[in-house]
Amino acid sequence: MTETTDKDKTIPFFPTHIKTEAWVTVGLMAIVLAVGVLGSLWPIGLEEPADPMNTPLHVKAHWYFVFLQEMLKYVPKNIGVVLPILGIIAVLLWPFIDRRTDSKRRRLFRILLSAVVMAGIAVLTWMGMRA
Repeated sequence: MTETTDKDKTIPFFPTHIKTEAWVTVGLMAIVLAVGVLGSLWPIGLEEPADPMNTPLHVKAHWYFVFLQEMLKYVPKNIGVVLPILGIIAVLLWPFIDRRTDSKRRRLFRILLSAVVMAGIAVLTWMGMRA
């Protein structure tokens, strides 16, 4: 009678485990390749392809972006995309550009300009949420 030791019950990592992992990797890559080829040959079309320049009517942005979406209805799309970006850049750079002392007339102009912009945002948001 021979005794079995723990060493006899073990399986070596190399090459046994490496070979098993290699076959699993080859199998997974074959599945991925098959799905890719089948998807390329017979694509599943659920609806018409997406058109980035045409937003469907039922799509509505979150409340804090509604004014931007509504603005795109009233101005050309190029201007509607560039205008908010330029506004953000202007607000960020304004303190570094304008170093003059404040007069009451300039301060009043900035307050009125801010009020008009905020009113425009509020009206566009209201119009967008109403529709």
